[in-house]
Amino acid sequence: MARSANNTKQKLTDVARELIWSESYNAVSVDEICKKAGVQKGSFYHYFPSKAHLALETMDSCMEETQAVYDDIFSAARPPLERFQLMVKHVVDQQKEILAEQGHVCGCPFATLGSEIAAQDENIGKKIVNICARKTAYYEAALDDLIAEGLISKKTNAAVKADEIFSFIIGQLIMARIKNDLGFLEKNLESAVFNLIGIADVSSKDKKLTA
Repeated sequence: MARSANNTKQKLTDVARELIWSESYNAVSVDEICKKAGVQKGSFYHYFPSKAHLALETMDSCMEETQAVYDDIFSAARPPLERFQLMVKHVVDQQKEILAEQGHVCGCPFATLGSEIAAQDENIGKKIVNICARKTAYYEAALDDLIAEGLISKKTNAAVKADEIFSFIIGQLIMARIKNDLGFLEKNLESAVFNLIGIADVSSKDKKLTA
């Protein structure tokens, strides 16, 4: 029984993530989520008092997956430049995968949800702010290592620079969704991020990931 209950809750979370990411929070109804998940509406409200609570659960699930990936990508055992390269590759590969599944560019689920309802729901707003802070913390640690290795200026404010990089990537994901085009991300995101970091003079050979 417990396993069935867990499966029901997971189905709702998985479907909500897919629908909210591919469409929008306000465009997706509880009825639509239940229908696609094959779950009775009464079961939905057994697990989630509202669609907003489901959205919060969905964001937690997404962040757990992201953290597992980022813990590997931003491992201190990797050279700091490689961490940023792998991060960019992950962003692009994830967008390409979702494009293949959904038929259109979906961008960042946190940015999409946040820009839509953060001002309307304080809990969701706080959740997204927390997620953003957790992601930028990875960037900041890598930037600190770049400073320590003398690859970027010691005057670099790692916290501010991390916010700049994060905001730039989010902006490009939003534009990719608007244009329904991954061209910029595929061709220019890595070089643009390196420009922001301040190491645009690093040669392509030095920057290139080994196979």
